[in-house]
Amino acid sequence: MKPLCTGFESPLGVSRRSALQTFGGGLGGVALANLMANDARAAGVSGLDKFHHRPKAKRVIFLFQSGGPSQIDLFDHKPRLVAETGQELPDSVRKGQRLTGMSGNQASLPLVGSPFKFAQHGQSGAWVSELMPHTSKVVDDITFVKSMYTEAINHGPGVTFMQTGSQFPGRPSMGAWLSYGLGTSNENLPNFVVLVTKNKGGQPLVSRLWGSGFLPGKHAGVRFRADKDAVLYLNSPDGVDKGARRKMLDRLNELHQYQLEKSGDVALETRIAQYEMSYRMQASIPEATSIDDEPEAIFKLYGEDAKTPGTFAANCLMARRLAEKGVQFIQLYHPGWDQHGGLPGGIKRQANETDQASAALITDLKQRGMLDDTLVVWGGEFGRTNYCQGKFNGTNFGRDHHPRCFTMWMAGGGVKGGYTHGETDEYSYNVQQDGVHIHDFHATILHMLGVDHERLTHRYQGRYFRLTDVHGHVVKPILA
Repeated sequence: MKPLCTGFESPLGVSRRSALQTFGGGLGGVALANLMANDARAAGVSGLDKFHHRPKAKRVIFLFQSGGPSQIDLFDHKPRLVAETGQELPDSVRKGQRLTGMSGNQASLPLVGSPFKFAQHGQSGAWVSELMPHTSKVVDDITFVKSMYTEAINHGPGVTFMQTGSQFPGRPSMGAWLSYGLGTSNENLPNFVVLVTKNKGGQPLVSRLWGSGFLPGKHAGVRFRADKDAVLYLNSPDGVDKGARRKMLDRLNELHQYQLEKSGDVALETRIAQYEMSYRMQASIPEATSIDDEPEAIFKLYGEDAKTPGTFAANCLMARRLAEKGVQFIQLYHPGWDQHGGLPGGIKRQANETDQASAALITDLKQRGMLDDTLVVWGGEFGRTNYCQGKFNGTNFGRDHHPRCFTMWMAGGGVKGGYTHGETDEYSYNVQQDGVHIHDFHATILHMLGVDHERLTHRYQGRYFRLTDVHGHVVKPILA
């Protein structure tokens, strides 16, 4: 279709700027329509129907366990490995595959089975370690994926891969892709919120992990902190009341509108919208982040730590509150799972900090009728080795990074409950059946949200990018 006017001025002597100001609500209206059209095109659709197919989930809560939880000591029960503890890792199992620089030069790779007891639970009979007594009570609501694998063998690339679909920094995070593709249904809160357990050591977590990459900045995750200012730079300075703030934004808007007339820069529309969102968040954030109105039974469900802001338990409770208020993607980070040494004590502490609250989140969502359309995801960037890193003394040992097989679980949001997908070998070293790559995992999450992962794309530097790069298949057997 030919444009209405290809030059700066029409044959009638009316400038393009004047035409835009008087047609369809002015340049701001055209810019807004363009942004909305871009959001629709991002999902490969037009009009009001922004989904590729009927979604099962409306929102995602990702409980990311940073550092690489040991599948062998939590969910992947291996009696043979226990029986052969102290023996050398067989060459037929390792198959010459690369190791990290931390254990690759060891003269010996002694196998170490889990020192923790396993038992079957629920009607599904899922095997769970004694470290996870609360999770064991909700296994019939969970799909365990025991055949996850990745190419990343170190934390930086591994975490980046799980969060963005690429080992290289600079790509949009999963939450940003969803915000870009599906838009927002909440005018007073961010569409993508990040919560990080406070005062935890472990590998550093940087903001690019929840960034928007080459997508518009408005799709980046907003970190909520366990401080008096939940969002940095949101509150007004001392002496500036709400009325003064409103007047300031109105005057700033007038300046932006003046600049729009001069430059036609549609990015100003986004900036105006972000300022207005910040103004609304000044009222909505305190209410959303306050847990004072929660009944005592809820604190008992999540554990006493839920009363302490910034703990994993408090963040799980906060995630439920944000989900109720329409936040679409809620990302929790809990560092500290990197047990190269002292694993028995270290993993026990980690499980104690996370087990009850993770299970409570499932129970809480279920009793509120929200689990069916809320996808809860639990897991880290890779697993741990079945051999000891360093010298094995029989009681205190560590495990190195292991990308070739690890366990994650999902609950609600359209996945089967009481189901285990995939299988590893008798040593929990290689995937034996139904491997699930990170791209497959991402494709499946998008599918449950009504999005075809191959059609959610963005053109950047001459090519179309997507969360799953050029790979990925939906793991259909786990779908309810």
